[in-house]
Amino acid sequence: MLNGRFAGRKAIVVRAFDEGHGDRKFAHAIVAGIDRYPRKVTRAMGKNKLKKRSKVKPFVKYVNYSHIMPTRYVADIDLKKVLDDDVLANPESRVESRKTIKKVFEERYLNQAACKSEKKAAGVSFFFKKLRF
Repeated sequence: MLNGRFAGRKAIVVRAFDEGHGDRKFAHAIVAGIDRYPRKVTRAMGKNKLKKRSKVKPFVKYVNYSHIMPTRYVADIDLKKVLDDDVLANPESRVESRKTIKKVFEERYLNQAACKSEKKAAGVSFFFKKLRF
């Protein structure tokens, strides 16, 4: 993300609208990203401490293509079932979708070793690290 409240945050494009859609006549995308990243963990930490430090705060929003910078990384996280246009239209369903995305992100963060492809594993590890600039 380049502009706005979540500038400098990493996000995954869930659905892209190249021609525009509905009241947004410009090219845009639905993105799900990380507002608060998980903290550093070490091998010496116990399970409870690891669980507490692995918390993620997600965000969901529509974003204009000009406010997104693509990277070479591919994250193997499927969110198409969770997010839809109807979900983002209603504030209550948006909160529920954020909670389910939080569960998906935290589960994926804790199970990074389960990735089969080396390229996708690199993408997932990049996604969960804070952007340093």
